[in-house]
Amino acid sequence: MKKFALLLAVLSFGFANAQAPLEEGGLQLNLGIGTSGWGTPVYAGIDYGIAPNFTLGGELSYQSYNTAGYKSNILGIQANGNYHFNEILNIPSEWDLYGGASLSYYNWTSKIDGKKADYSGADDIGVGLQVGGRYFFTDKLAINLQLGGSSALSGGKLGITLLL
Repeated sequence: MKKFALLLAVLSFGFANAQAPLEEGGLQLNLGIGTSGWGTPVYAGIDYGIAPNFTLGGELSYQSYNTAGYKSNILGIQANGNYHFNEILNIPSEWDLYGGASLSYYNWTSKIDGKKADYSGADDIGVGLQVGGRYFFTDKLAINLQLGGSSALSGGKLGITLLL
């Protein structure tokens, strides 16, 4: 799966474009939707440039899953770190290709046939790898695509990035 995600990110490289990488001390806001086996998550996150080519970020997400008497609401919080490959791959500044790791915690609230179900355990914490890219339409606005991640957001994400 990880090789497939990397291949898709490299193939999508032709569709990604950014003012990248984020400068040291810079902030960017990310908003969008994701894919998951547990509903369609919506997310909001922020990244901070900690050093040339490195960012640290945080993210909040929410998703709901409802089928055949089973209902689940999932609230997630995530920390991530990414390396931006623009410099070593000599990518123009309109592009941003990155990869990194994330650590997530998910709070699950579930009901089965209207009765509260206790769902807690090892799946509450997720560790994952991600790869992604951005295409900047302007100096401040981009579209982003990310594959991978941890646990409940492991499929991918599509959204917008705003430089602050």
